[in-house]
Amino acid sequence: MNTIVKINCLILLLIMGSGCALSEKRPLIQDVQGTQKFNSDNIWLTHEHILVDFVGADSIEPDRWNHDSIIKEITPYFEELKALNVKYFVDATPDYLGRDVLLLEKIAIKTGIRIITNTGLYGAGNNKYIPQYADEMTAEELSEIWINEYKHGIEKTTVKPGFIKIGIDHSDPLHPMHQKLVKAAALTHLKTGLTIASHTGKAIGLWPQLEILKENGVSPESFIWVHAQAEENNESYLKAAGTGCWISLDGVGGELEKHIEKILFAKRNGILDRILISHDAGWYDPQKDVQTIKPFTNIFRQLIPELKSHGFTDDEIQLLLRVNPSKAFSIEIRKALS
Repeated sequence: MNTIVKINCLILLLIMGSGCALSEKRPLIQDVQGTQKFNSDNIWLTHEHILVDFVGADSIEPDRWNHDSIIKEITPYFEELKALNVKYFVDATPDYLGRDVLLLEKIAIKTGIRIITNTGLYGAGNNKYIPQYADEMTAEELSEIWINEYKHGIEKTTVKPGFIKIGIDHSDPLHPMHQKLVKAAALTHLKTGLTIASHTGKAIGLWPQLEILKENGVSPESFIWVHAQAEENNESYLKAAGTGCWISLDGVGGELEKHIEKILFAKRNGILDRILISHDAGWYDPQKDVQTIKPFTNIFRQLIPELKSHGFTDDEIQLLLRVNPSKAFSIEIRKALS
């Protein structure tokens, strides 16, 4: 083999090796069936609910609902999503409010849609859904539980969380329990890279959460401001986007005009790349004899046609449906700049 051929072969091997290394370093997405490499080509719904049980942390038990009944009820809605090419479905139901990872796994296997579940605790609703043990634990101790779920699986299953879900009652200062939850989420992120999605509502509750992240060395880019559509002052979106956090307009199941106005504001002000959209729909409630499931289709059948009528390009639609969600839920440690 002559010298030129050897050099060319060496270059080819280096390129191939480099490509493999870069591929291995790509962030991951974790659903109930395992991990996937980061890919911005798939359609997402970033905040939905299959099952929610509002009975409270002191009374909730998995035997309050039946898997077969729920699967029968919810499958037609997932078949609609398959027809719309939805690939990822983020189930935002937290622990002690009906998180059931084996149910989610069954639905994912049956329908072929990748479902993402969570770790964390939900303090909104005046701490009704906070278990007693959390009162006695430190943020560090709570984070160890959540990190363990990420490393070893939830409730002795092989299912692992793809993000952290917490919830606060919007106020400043935050309730002490909610401060603890945010700190625990920050500590968990630093060990796992899981994104933090916090039920927040109006912006008054956002700023103290971002401050806690900063104090613990976590970048706002790791944080999703859930139910941001509740904020009435659109200027708050500019401030939030400036920090790098994600702004979730996740009530597209209703108030369509309100969402259109906020998304148009985001486009006019150059912050469309920080916006997530979803329905906050579903809601199988085991306390009800007759279910009224909210469909997961308004974005595709109503919102997108309206946005296109306002001049949205295909690239801008894909930013909202594919690119932003895949970045927001990629598992990657994001430290605050010192």
